[in-house]
Amino acid sequence: MSRNVSAHLFYSVNGVVESPNLFQFDAFGQEEGERMGAALAPVKEIVIGRKLWEEWRDYWQGPGAGDEFGNFINPIPKHVISSTLGDDLDWNSTRISGDPVDYVKKLKDGEGGDISVVGGVETVRSMFLGGAIDVLTLTMHPAVTGEGRRLFDDSTPLTRLELVDSGTSSLGNVFLNYRLKPQD
Repeated sequence: MSRNVSAHLFYSVNGVVESPNLFQFDAFGQEEGERMGAALAPVKEIVIGRKLWEEWRDYWQGPGAGDEFGNFINPIPKHVISSTLGDDLDWNSTRISGDPVDYVKKLKDGEGGDISVVGGVETVRSMFLGGAIDVLTLTMHPAVTGEGRRLFDDSTPLTRLELVDSGTSSLGNVFLNYRLKPQD
């Protein structure tokens, strides 16, 4: 049996996923927290890019260590995409060697619980378009940002998605769960 691989990003109405803390902090309530908690409950391992891994390692082992997400992220095994880090990583982490998409597909076929790809932008994009992510959740916040990176930019080829599930929170956030649409 295959493990489920998912990713979740916050994005603005104009498609920006970079620095969601700039537009989602005032539109994240109890419903959003409950959805995120339910999505993370079956997750037993994460895949993360090097930059985000370094940021989170410093923060979640320090000031954020005791909060709910800190209690989740600190002990969980982490698979880090990096060509610059060595193999001797701390924070319960393993460096991914070889092609990251192939690595995650092999991880998916192994034993254990679900896997979450937590970022960054390029990591989620390549994993989703490469077929390693089963479900991509986008939480659209009712905000328009001026600038910032988008998950799918002008270089992304035409890709058909299939809506798996959706919902709206009382704060006006829209939850969209997608998977790649099977090719005919």
